[in-house]
Amino acid sequence: MAKTNFAALTDEQKLVWSRDLWHQARENSFITRFMGTGKNSLIQRITELTKTERGDKAIITLVPDIEGDGVVGDYDLEGNEEALKAYDDHIQIDQLRHAHRTTGKMADQRSIVNFRTEAKDQLAYWLADRIDQMAFLTMAGMGYGVYNNGKTRPVKAAGQNLSDLAFAADVAAPSSERHVRIAGTGLEQGDTSVITAADKIGYRHIVQMQALAKERYIRGVRGTGGAEMYHLFLNPLAMAQLKLDADFIANSRHAGVRGEKNSLWAGGDSFQIDGVMVHEFRHVPHNKLAAAKWGAGSNVAGTRALFCGAQALGVADLGSGEWFEKEFDYNNQKGISYGKIFGMKKPQFKGAKESADGNVKQDYGVIAVDFAL
Repeated sequence: MAKTNFAALTDEQKLVWSRDLWHQARENSFITRFMGTGKNSLIQRITELTKTERGDKAIITLVPDIEGDGVVGDYDLEGNEEALKAYDDHIQIDQLRHAHRTTGKMADQRSIVNFRTEAKDQLAYWLADRIDQMAFLTMAGMGYGVYNNGKTRPVKAAGQNLSDLAFAADVAAPSSERHVRIAGTGLEQGDTSVITAADKIGYRHIVQMQALAKERYIRGVRGTGGAEMYHLFLNPLAMAQLKLDADFIANSRHAGVRGEKNSLWAGGDSFQIDGVMVHEFRHVPHNKLAAAKWGAGSNVAGTRALFCGAQALGVADLGSGEWFEKEFDYNNQKGISYGKIFGMKKPQFKGAKESADGNVKQDYGVIAVDFAL
């Protein structure tokens, strides 16, 4: 019977495993279903680098609407042209790696083939999960020093923390005009210190979020027929809260024929409500495990939902990553590592329409919405 020789794998075979791992990681990742390469994508995926003075960075270009009103009648247009404005936002890139290693031939009761398969599965899930965690922390404006449940990540040696990534320093808190909180039946300016346990999400708040996004010129993702679609991301606990809202229950009764073709009644992690796609995902940040929570007494558990339009996040995706296999201790131990170079950033720009101050940077495509759980 033929035996698999771990050490005899060719570079081509290892490359296939590398590409297969990244494919599997992307299939496992939640955010990749919202990625696209154009400006009409919720998450814009950039696959090319632009040379800069400080090195290689990915650049995402944001083009706001024209501000001027033009000229009327036979007045001269020549000399009164308006320059197109474009804002470049740089996405720093870095490498994230992880590995598995056997303890030795005697301790490892599995075959080498099984070790490679398990390592591939585990590393693929790890990569997809960390990318999802960081994507939602980035859009929420929360640093990588915390888990998405509010708990502080343990601080390890330099280079072993997500907060050591080059793009971690670019995580920006929600901007002044893209940060709100649920206050009773309405939306108010974002301020976690005044949130109360009664400030829960309901159907009416989703209608208000969409109106706010449109009023502040946050561009939706163009769908069929040219209509703009927005996406709301909720933690599972927040989704349960929404589904128990009286207005939501009343409206869902008239949402169409009950059955598998109706997303509200069939279940699942996504459905459409009043022109907004509502998604449930476990990594939408909350603070249930944080030492200090929200509210006047720092004791109100809350979550930061994300109401997103186009270009809410930019991701630099540079290749399939590198799969590497190594032997230790005179071939008694086997090791497998995987590394990926990428970066992400929440785009911001100046000169937002309806802005109180055009010189203050605002988040381009996302509104952070805080409320109690």
